Amino acid sequence: MAEEKAKRLPFKQYAKNAYKYRYLMQEIVRKNVKLQYRNSFLGIFWTMLQPFLTMLVLVFIFTKVFGKASDGIVCYPVYLLTGRLLYEFYTQSTNRAMKSIRNSASVLKKVYVPKYIYPIANVFSTFITFLISLLVLVLVMGYFLIKNHYTMQYPDLHLSWYILLSFVPIILLCIFSTGMGLILSVLNVYFKDIEYIYSVVTLMLFYVTPVMYSLKTLSKVGVNKIVMIILELNPLYSILEMFRSCVLYCSIWNWHHFIYAVAISVVTLIVGLIVFYKHQDRFILYI
Repeated sequence: MAEEKAKRLPFKQYAKNAYKYRYLMQEIVRKNVKLQYRNSFLGIFWTMLQPFLTMLVLVFIFTKVFGKASDGIVCYPVYLLTGRLLYEFYTQSTNRAMKSIRNSASVLKKVYVPKYIYPIANVFSTFITFLISLLVLVLVMGYFLIKNHYTMQYPDLHLSWYILLSFVPIILLCIFSTGMGLILSVLNVYFKDIEYIYSVVTLMLFYVTPVMYSLKTLSKVGVNKIVMIILELNPLYSILEMFRSCVLYCSIWNWHHFIYAVAISVVTLIVGLIVFYKHQDRFILYI
C-alpha cells in the first residue's frame, strides 16, 4: 500500500533528489549559460542586444508603418518589450527542456542521475539569461521616464512600488515553463517530430499572445467574442497582463488573471512531474 502511494505521489522523492543532486544541477546550469555564447564576439551582451533591436524594429513597423497599434497603450515600446521578453523566455526554456533528454543521452546511458534534472536545469539556465535581459527593460523604461519628465509624451507612465510585485508573474511563468518542458521532453523521447511541430506551435503562439497588440484594441475593432475568449484562455496572456500591471500600469493585477495563472501553472507542473515520472525508466530504450 505504501509502495503504491509512493509511486502515485513521487513529489517527496523529487524534492530529496533535487537537494541531493543540487551541485550537478548547478553545474549543468553553469555549463549551459557558458556554452550559449561561447563563440560569440559580444557574448552574453547578445542577451540584452537582441531584444532591444527586435523592439526597435517592431516599434517602427507597428507605429510608423501600420499606424495605430499603440492606441490606448501607456508606452508602446515598453509594452512591446515586456511581451517580447516573457514570450522569449517561455519559448527558449521549453525548447531547451524539450531537447535536454536526447541531448544528454550519452551521459544517461552510462551513469544514473535523476533524469528530470536535465529539463529543469535547462529552464533555470534560460531563466538566468532572462534576468540579464531584463536589464534592457530597466534601461528602456528609465529612458522613457526621464524623457517623460521633460516632454510629458507618456503622461500615464510612472514608477510605483507595484513593480516590486513583478516577481510573482515571473515565478508563475517559470513554474508553467517547467511543467511544459517536462511534458515536451517526454514527448520528444518517443516522437522526434515533436521538435518541428512545436516550432510551428510557438510561432502561432506569438501571434495569439498579446505581445505586439492589446486585446482592448482588438475588442474596439470588433473581433469576434469567441476569438477573444480563446485568446484570454492563453496562459501566457494572464501572466503577461499581471507583469504589465506591475511594471507599466502601476496597479495590482486583475485577480481573475492571478487565479487562472496560478491554477494553470501549478496543474501544468504537477502533470509534467507525473508524466515524466511514469515514463523516465523507458527513456533509455528510445534515446
